[in-house]
Amino acid sequence: MGKPLPASSHNTLTVRDNRTGKSIEIAIEDNSIPATSFKTLSAPRGKEDREENETEKGLRVSDKGFLNTAVMRSRITYIDGEAGVLRYRGYPIEQLALHSSHLETAYLLIYGCLPTSSQLKIWESEVMHHSVVHADAEQFFRSFRYDAHPMAILTSAFAYLGSYYSEANPSLQGQALYTKGTPDSLAVMDKQIYRLIGKATTLAAMAYRVRQGRSFVTPPTGLSYTGSFLYQMDHLGEENYKPNPVLEKALDVLFLLHADHELNASATTVLQTGSSLVDPYSAIAAGCASLYGPLHGGANEAVIRMLISIGSPANVPAFIEAVKKREKVLSGFGHRVYKTSDPRSFIVRRTADEVFQVTGKDELLETAMALHEAAMKDEYFIKRRLAPNVDFWSGLIYRAMGFPLDFFPVLFAVPRVVGWLAHWRQMMLQPGGVKIWRPRQIYVGESSREYVPVEKRVAEQGPKETPSQISHSG
Repeated sequence: MGKPLPASSHNTLTVRDNRTGKSIEIAIEDNSIPATSFKTLSAPRGKEDREENETEKGLRVSDKGFLNTAVMRSRITYIDGEAGVLRYRGYPIEQLALHSSHLETAYLLIYGCLPTSSQLKIWESEVMHHSVVHADAEQFFRSFRYDAHPMAILTSAFAYLGSYYSEANPSLQGQALYTKGTPDSLAVMDKQIYRLIGKATTLAAMAYRVRQGRSFVTPPTGLSYTGSFLYQMDHLGEENYKPNPVLEKALDVLFLLHADHELNASATTVLQTGSSLVDPYSAIAAGCASLYGPLHGGANEAVIRMLISIGSPANVPAFIEAVKKREKVLSGFGHRVYKTSDPRSFIVRRTADEVFQVTGKDELLETAMALHEAAMKDEYFIKRRLAPNVDFWSGLIYRAMGFPLDFFPVLFAVPRVVGWLAHWRQMMLQPGGVKIWRPRQIYVGESSREYVPVEKRVAEQGPKETPSQISHSG
C-alpha cells in the first residue's frame, strides 16, 4: 500500500507531503483508501528531535469519534444518510417491516438471504427451542437487588450465560474454533447463534420479573418470538393466556427495525471485543454494556422524559425557543448518520397508531404531535436537518404497552443481538482470518523523564490529574 502505481491508473489518490516534498499514490478501492498508506510519510527530524520525542515514524490519521473511518468491508446493512435509505442485505426496510417478521429478517441478516419455507421453519424451531435457560439461572437473577437497573442485569446475564458452554469458548477449544469455516466449526457457531437469540428474550423477561418480585415463567411453546417474550413478562397464572396480537405484531415490527444499523457504537464494541477471539457471549455482553449508555440505547427513554418535562402542547413553543438558546435538549430528532428523515420513523409512526387503538392514546401523544409539527415547520430545525428519528415514536409505543422507562434500553438490546451476531459471524468468516483491533493514538504527553525519589519531589505547576482528596465511604 502506498507504493507508486502506473501513470495510467486513474482510480488513485495522489498525496504530496509539503514538509518533505515526497508524493505517494494510493489505490482507491470501494471509494476508500487504506490508512496504512500514510505510514510512509514522516516529518524530517534531526538527532535531537529523535532523542527528545520518541514518536514513531509515519503520518497518523486522526479521526476522533470515527466520523470517517471504515474498519471493515460488510455485506450486511446499507445506509444512505443523505437519501434516508436503510436496507438489510439489499432489501428496503419498508418492505421487510410490511411483509417479513423479526426472526425471518434475523435469518436474512445473519446468513445473507431470505429463507425458504422449510429453512424458516427449522430456524424458528431452533431459536425457540433454545429459549429455555438452566434452572440455576433463577439463583443468579435473584442475587440482584430489587432496584437493579435491568440493563445491568441483562449485561451480566449474557456474560454469565457463556459459563455454561465450554464447547463455545475459543480459549478452551482453540483460537480457530470459529474461523476455520469447516462444517463442524459452522455447526458450533450456529448453535451459539440459536442460543443467544433464543435466550435473549428469556433473560430480558427474567430481568423484568425480578424487579417486580414475581416468579419466573418458562418460555411457552406455540407462540411467536415476541409473543413468547410478552407471555414470559406478563403471565400471572391465567389459564390459556395469550398476548394481544396487535401488541405482539407491533413489538415484532419494532424488533425488526432495531435488529441492525450498520457499525453503530455497540456493534463496533462487539467486533472490537470479538477480534480477540473471545467467546460470543462475552462479546454480546460487551455490546450490551455499550448500548446501555445514554448516547446510544437510552435515546427513546430520553424522549419520554423530555415530553413529560414539557407537560402539554401549550408549552411546546417555549420549549422550542429554549432549545434554540441551548437551554434545553431536543431528544428524538436528528441522527448521526441520517441527514434527512430516519426511514424507520415513518414505520414506527404507523405502528403507534395501531397500538393506541388497543391501549388508548397516551397522554403525551398530543404533546409529541405538537412538538413534531412545530419543529418540522421551524427554519432553525429545517436548516439543521433535524427530523424525527426512530426513538421519537418508539418510546411512546413502549410506554403505552406498559413497559417501565428504564426497561426501554432492554427492548433495544434484545433485537440488536441479531445484528451483533451477524457482524460477528461475518468477521469470524472473513477471508484472511481475524486481526485483533488495535487502534493507535497520537501521544502528546511528556517526553523521557528521570525518576525522582518521593522525598525530593515538589508539586508540579499546571493542570492537575491527581486523585480527588475527598474521602468517600463504601
